[in-house]
Amino acid sequence: MMNRKKAAPTPPMGWNSWDCYGAGVSEQALLQNAAFLQEHLLPYGWKYVVCDIQWYEPAAADTRYHPFADLCMDEYSRLLPAPNRFPSAADGKGFAPIAEKIHDMGLLFGIHILRGIPRQAVHRNTSLLGTAQKARDIASAYSLCPWNSDMYGVDMSREGAQAYYDSLFELYASWGVDFVKVDDICNTEYKPAEPYSAKEEIEAIRRAIDRCGREMVLSLSPGPAPLEQGWHLSANADMWRLTGDFWDEWEKLDDMFERCARWYPFSGSGCWPDCDMLPLGRLCVTDRRHGERLCRLTRDEQKTMMNLWCIFRSPLMLGAATEHMDEFTLSLLTNGQVLRVNQEGKNQRPVRHTGDEAVWQSFLPDGMAVALFNRSDKERRLSLAAGELGLDAFPAATDLWSGERILPHKNALSLSLAPHGSVMLFLPNMQE
Repeated sequence: MMNRKKAAPTPPMGWNSWDCYGAGVSEQALLQNAAFLQEHLLPYGWKYVVCDIQWYEPAAADTRYHPFADLCMDEYSRLLPAPNRFPSAADGKGFAPIAEKIHDMGLLFGIHILRGIPRQAVHRNTSLLGTAQKARDIASAYSLCPWNSDMYGVDMSREGAQAYYDSLFELYASWGVDFVKVDDICNTEYKPAEPYSAKEEIEAIRRAIDRCGREMVLSLSPGPAPLEQGWHLSANADMWRLTGDFWDEWEKLDDMFERCARWYPFSGSGCWPDCDMLPLGRLCVTDRRHGERLCRLTRDEQKTMMNLWCIFRSPLMLGAATEHMDEFTLSLLTNGQVLRVNQEGKNQRPVRHTGDEAVWQSFLPDGMAVALFNRSDKERRLSLAAGELGLDAFPAATDLWSGERILPHKNALSLSLAPHGSVMLFLPNMQE
């Protein structure tokens, strides 16, 4: 298992529909956002377009779920895109037409699924492909998602259980899916009495992907994933969440420093602990309760989020509705030098980690990236000695956001940072 081919040699970069459309994304919205990625972000590495939860629910419209809704499903207990929301999926075509259009743009296509088998399949006891067993034979009626009623878990000790998962990923492969986000599968927060209880289903999904004949990135959600299972996650997944849903609040962003400081040893070699999506720009377009809004983080905090995600080497999944994107948000997503730290960095680690400040370093082929963070609520001066980075002397540094050249003083750097502010520096290799 540890020798499996890795589908994501660098952290995946792309766009996901949840933050802006909730469960109500449509074919039109997917393709509109894909077109934006193609024109503006693909040159910088943003290439995945991921359709999030409940694409199979005809009445889904926002972040609210309809309990025990009728779902679109085939005769083999496999969920299908709702044709009223995804018209090209009619007549059994599934997501294949959308995937083809997205591939023609030079992009890759992903979907969200919940672990398990649809409740309605179990209640109707529908057939499974590749086995004489039926839905009721493999369902685990006591394995439930605490926040969505669509699925039962699968009891992997039952005959036919692996065949069911194999049939799912055969279907997704036939559609041209490149990325699968599997939800309700790796968290401890929602199920404290049974943490990481879906271990066998994770392994079954890994086997199904390996057998389906198509390379797919496997993303596991939600977090927090248990640190003691880091070895198992690395063996089976390409990325996994460190937190529950991350939103645009400083407290959640500040907490991410603690999570990154625990998880960085597992990051690299095609395995990526995931800080979750980037809630930038226009959000909650379909939220009927609170309404559409812009990112609530200050500009300094948004830059801090980008700096932390990039130097930690988290996957980068944009949550914005890209229509009418503002220039500042676009500038955060198109800084090639900062994104290079995310894609090319090696052996990233925290150099300093306190409640008020953090310093991270990452090694690039031609030098070193160093990020300094002010976690406090007041302006703060951070000083950094060359020895903290394993250097005998400081070269001149470059601020990767402003392009400013920063000269060391007495073999140290000293910078004043705004509240919740940060800086990403590049230090070139010293010439012999």
